Amino acid sequence: MRSFSRDGSEIVTKRTGIDRKKLALVIIDIQDKLYPSIQDKESVKENVIKLIEFSKIMGIPIIFSEQYPRGLGETIQDIKDVLPDYGPLEKNTFSCCGEGDFEARLLELGVETIAITGIECHVCVFQTTRDTLARGYNVHVISDGVASRTPENKKVGLDRAREMGAVISSTEMFMFEVMERAGTSEFKEVAPLLK
Repeated sequence: MRSFSRDGSEIVTKRTGIDRKKLALVIIDIQDKLYPSIQDKESVKENVIKLIEFSKIMGIPIIFSEQYPRGLGETIQDIKDVLPDYGPLEKNTFSCCGEGDFEARLLELGVETIAITGIECHVCVFQTTRDTLARGYNVHVISDGVASRTPENKKVGLDRAREMGAVISSTEMFMFEVMERAGTSEFKEVAPLLK
């Protein structure tokens, strides 16, 4: 159906849905020695776990990084327990794009859109967002799946990401956007995650 504005000109609506066949979930640096000092850490952990479970149901690949694991430890156990495989991208650069394996993995998977979660929002999450946007990826930063040590730094990280062109979403909004419809077998599997 065509829509028209008051002046008679046609309104063109662009569909901006997410193609889940070209989507990856990226989890950044939720590690043993970083996690304890993070604001709202339990809520962030719960949302990241939901996103992992959702990704497994929907067949979305998961990439996760660890910043200097020798010094900052591994991914926290609660998240390791739900990951399909434990194979972190180890990095020393703040941006995941500083490690060649990250981009190679995105290319291998045919990824066009990235959903980013993790810590810290104003450092590694922001720099990965900035660099993936610069490389032409569509980036969704999951606002309730990222955090920093202070709320101010989280806000600045999200504001900068938005200014650069990232979509700021939430766990539930993102999940519904990817699913697009109710009544499917996948929706029935996902429904318990939405309670």
